[in-house]
This record gives sequence, C-alpha cells and structure tokens, in this order.
Amino acid sequence: MMESKLTKLILAGAFAGLIGGSAVLAGQEIYQNYQVTHSKVLTEANTTKQLNSSDTASTAYSKVANAVVSVVNFKKSGSTFEESSEGSGVVYKKADGSAFIVTNNHVIDGAAKIQIITNSNRTVVADLVGKDSLTDLAVLKVTDADDLSAASFGDSEKIAVGQKVLAIGSPLGSEYASSVTEGIISATKRLVNSDDTSNANYGGSTVIQTDAAINPGNSGGPLINFAGQIVGINSMKLSSSSSGTAVEGIGFAIPSDQVVNIVNKLVKYGKVTRPALGISMINLTQVPADEQKSTLKLPTDVSGGVVVYKVNDDSPADKAGLKKYDLIVGIDGKTVSNQADLREKLYQHKVGDKIKLTYYRGSDKKTVTIKLNQTLQS
Repeated sequence: MMESKLTKLILAGAFAGLIGGSAVLAGQEIYQNYQVTHSKVLTEANTTKQLNSSDTASTAYSKVANAVVSVVNFKKSGSTFEESSEGSGVVYKKADGSAFIVTNNHVIDGAAKIQIITNSNRTVVADLVGKDSLTDLAVLKVTDADDLSAASFGDSEKIAVGQKVLAIGSPLGSEYASSVTEGIISATKRLVNSDDTSNANYGGSTVIQTDAAINPGNSGGPLINFAGQIVGINSMKLSSSSSGTAVEGIGFAIPSDQVVNIVNKLVKYGKVTRPALGISMINLTQVPADEQKSTLKLPTDVSGGVVVYKVNDDSPADKAGLKKYDLIVGIDGKTVSNQADLREKLYQHKVGDKIKLTYYRGSDKKTVTIKLNQTLQS
C-alpha cells in the first residue's frame, strides 16, 4: 500500500543510505559549524559573485586538475592484493605535508589497501581517515603529496538551475583519468530513492541533479562550477526509470555544503554520530489519495509531510507516543514536507537536544517534545 516506486541507480555510485538497527533516518547532513574552508566559502565563494566573463571550462579545469585523483580499491586474495575497483577523488585540504582527499564510501568499501593515482600519473598508498555509509562519503590521507594541489569548496546553496558545471574523474577507471564532461545544473535539490542489492528501501538522499556525463569510475570526483570550485561530489547516475525506460543525462552529486560538514566530522572523529527518531517513514505524496482518506484519515487540506509506518521499541519516537500512520508535518515550528526536510531539520540538532515535533493523528493536530537520545553511527 505504501511502497515507494524505486528507480534503478547504477554504479557511478550505489548511493544507498545506511539504515542501521533501531535508527532509521537516512540521508543528508546539515551542521551549524563550518571547519575546513567553509568560513571562506561563505564569504568568498558565492558562485553568483565569483563567476565572470573570463571563467571558462578550461580555466576552471586548470584550477583543480592537480587535485583530482583516481582511487584504486584492492582486496586481499590469499597473500596478495588484487585490484577490485576504481573510482575518483579530489584533494580538498593540504596540511603538514599531507593531502586530504574526499571520495565516495562505496569506492573504498571493503578495501584491504587503497592507492591513489595523481594527475602526474604517480601512484601513492592512501590511509583511510574515516567513512560514512549514510552519505556515501569517505576521507583519505596521503603523506607523499608534493604533486597534489587542493581544490576549494563553493557554496552549493548558491548554485542555480541552468548554471554550467564540469564533472571530472576517471570514468571506467584510470585509463580515462582526468576526463572532463560539461553540463548544467538540472535541479539544485533532488530527493532520490535508494535501495541495496536486496531491494531494501533506504529512504532517500538530497542531491544535485546534472546532465554532465557521469559514468562508473566518476564516483567520488568533483562537480565544479566555472570558478573552479567544488559544488558537489559525483556519486551516481540514473540508468532507467521504474518502468524500465532507458534514461540519459540524469546524474547526481552530493552537495558541497553537506560534504564539508561530513569531512570535518570524519577527520575529527573517524565517523559520524547522529541523532535519530527511530522510525521508518514514507512521504505522504507516495501514499494514494484514497489511502490518505481511508487509512490515515487526514484533513483534506493536508498535502505534505512524512508518514510513520514503523516505530522502533524504546526509541525517542516511541517514548514520545508516536504511532504507525502518524503524519509528521513540522519540527520546531518549521514545515516538514518530505523526508529530506525531516532529515535536514533533525540533523541540525545533536544527541541530547529536545525538539518539538508537530504531527497529525487522523484529523487531530498534535505537538510533542522529543529528546534526541538515540544515535545512528556509521
């Protein structure tokens, strides 16, 4: 009755969010404090102001070329290492002779050894600093970094539909390293469904949509504006619709604002700890109109929100009295229209915070205070 229609995502990345154990909120991270270079981003990297007539695809590429790397995943086979897969990555910071590289978690997942190949075709062993399955991000560190430069982050909140962008990476592996494709921003915030190999629905993630060609191997590489700033990390493409229709020109990237916050956490802690409600959920828009009336018994003027279809025992939601088929429509007085809204507003808080949750139970509108004392860790 309330099953979402899943679309097929192929590995330019399997951007499936991790829904661990009792906490079931997958998706993006929004935090209040900025550490890496985000203070600079907010004052200097406004893409509207930074772009000028001299910015071209060539000048943009030249600014980041030596920051983009191929990432090679090796698995252990007996006493030897065998290459398992390849992806891309981008250096976002250099400090004390080391370079820090952001890539996708699925690029390095299960690796016994990780190597990077620089733009000058030099191979260097990389250490895994931290990874986060939920946002499909990972941070690597290399100490031999003389020929690597660091790219800067742009503000993904400032991008606009129709703005030109470049995707840089190693489609199909390092044989095609540093390949560049050009496109536009097709949508600034797109909620895409994700599933794993067992077809378990993991909610969704809010990403940038672009028509710049993204292929297997591009995963982890940067999506840049014409000022040469990272506005996203390429992660996946849509290969076919739910009906099986072939799709072209629909790729997705993790927004840079989200990336900055995650990599800061990974460098500091090696993992990301989040508050969680402890629910499974579905967007109201995915529920047929007749079911909204007969099962949820909602007022006819309610058109958005998140439907609770499971409450985990002893979770914050359970302790607050939430039940199956409740419709969440607000957090701290701010409207929740879908899962992306809910995650964004929830992840502005930390474990131990109290939030005011507004929801409908049938036609009755209620508000309850919930203490976020449950965590989801990657």
